[in-house]
Amino acid sequence: MTELCDLTGAELSAKLASGAVSAVEVLESSLGRADAIDDRVGAFLTRTPELALERAEELDVYRATGAPLSPVAGIPTALKDVFTTNGVRTTCASLILENYVPPYDSTAWARLSGDGAVLVGKTNCDEFAMGSSNENSAFGPVHNPWDPTRVPGGSSGGSAAAVTAGEAVWALGTDTGGSVRQPASLCGVVGLKPTYGLISRYGLIAFASSLDTVGTLTRSVRDAATLLSTLGGKDPRDATSLDGDRLDYTAGLDDGVSGLRIGVVAEASGEGVEPGVRAAVGAAVDRLAALGADIAEAHLPHAEYALSAYYLIAPSECSSNLARYDGVRYGFRAGGAHADSIAMMSETRGQGFGAEVKRRVMLGTYALSAGYYEAYYGQAQKVRTLIIRDYETAFEGFDMLVSPTSPTTAFPIGAKVDDPMAMYLNDIFTIPANLSGMPAISVPCGTDAQGLPVGLQLTAPVLGERTLLRAASALEADLGLDLRPPVLA
Repeated sequence: MTELCDLTGAELSAKLASGAVSAVEVLESSLGRADAIDDRVGAFLTRTPELALERAEELDVYRATGAPLSPVAGIPTALKDVFTTNGVRTTCASLILENYVPPYDSTAWARLSGDGAVLVGKTNCDEFAMGSSNENSAFGPVHNPWDPTRVPGGSSGGSAAAVTAGEAVWALGTDTGGSVRQPASLCGVVGLKPTYGLISRYGLIAFASSLDTVGTLTRSVRDAATLLSTLGGKDPRDATSLDGDRLDYTAGLDDGVSGLRIGVVAEASGEGVEPGVRAAVGAAVDRLAALGADIAEAHLPHAEYALSAYYLIAPSECSSNLARYDGVRYGFRAGGAHADSIAMMSETRGQGFGAEVKRRVMLGTYALSAGYYEAYYGQAQKVRTLIIRDYETAFEGFDMLVSPTSPTTAFPIGAKVDDPMAMYLNDIFTIPANLSGMPAISVPCGTDAQGLPVGLQLTAPVLGERTLLRAASALEADLGLDLRPPVLA
């Protein structure tokens, strides 16, 4: 039976506006679902039921006055635990921040909260958002609601799993190399990474500053458009925030794809793509053609170098950003006597950071070191420029590009933890959009032979979100998928 927590945000917003349900009833449905299944899913690190109930009650009182409310008002919302939340623990899934309680809100949460969203908790993720499977959390892995023995994807795996399982109606994640789109694909939900700078990064605890992008995980494309309408717009507190007012991204959402030129990325169809993924994506492309889109082959000739460039740029920025965790100003500090401050910092970071974070910090520190900077980091930035030019050239002939989101469906927990390269390859199709700053979305397009979800990725030019969402919405409506994971049985 479908419960309130299984509806989309748009459906719930309509029910709330009509008075058919109250915000408290909607919240209690999500809280009840989390009580019932989160011990099997592990989506949350911190739950906030008391704060959520207080907010829902306030909204019901306010709505009773007849005052209009935002489409996000009263909707149970989860945040990846890398967004600062005033008075609510924010850990980045790391021991080094296990007991950190921020004194301020991130802009993303401040905008949602200001419009009436209800926070149900902070979700588990790969430590400091570094990972593709959500197995790198210091507090244990997240389990995919489709099969608890499999990963949900990462690093925003907790947010994806929470939305999939109905523990939250929608959630925020971050996407540095695919960390919203890849778990969206593996969990069967919609994952949107907007243009870099469209959503403020203020209050987002940094991994790689030139790549980090706030993204959304939702059950429908309309919900993604609704959240982006609330989250977008200039923020003077973020130097990388793009100029411009908030826009309504739900406008034109139902205009279809007739006449749109869509390029199928040739470089994303070769070795490593599972047969079930290739079949579902191919069928989805055929549906787009049947809907009136003009389909042809597109090329990103330097895409094969994207993974190598990313794993020089991201670790380099990570090593710089994570230097602030020194055991002095905030966060964890190793106990006992230390010979000097260097010994204290070394022990603190050794105990506080997990293996993947240490790996990336060391890679980045080496790439930035004297004598190697130009050979590694400098060369990677040149490759990044080539990839941007590839996109610009492709978009001269196409309105958007399509590819698989991930080369595989969800894989077993533990299958790739001892092989970093195999793990990194999970993001091979998502990384180019991060390096270029382009917007991209993952939409469920079917399942494989094992019944696991497959995602189709659509990528548009910078600030092409309207066209991107319009095409994603058309495909979603045509497919008419009703994906309900077995954990809900």
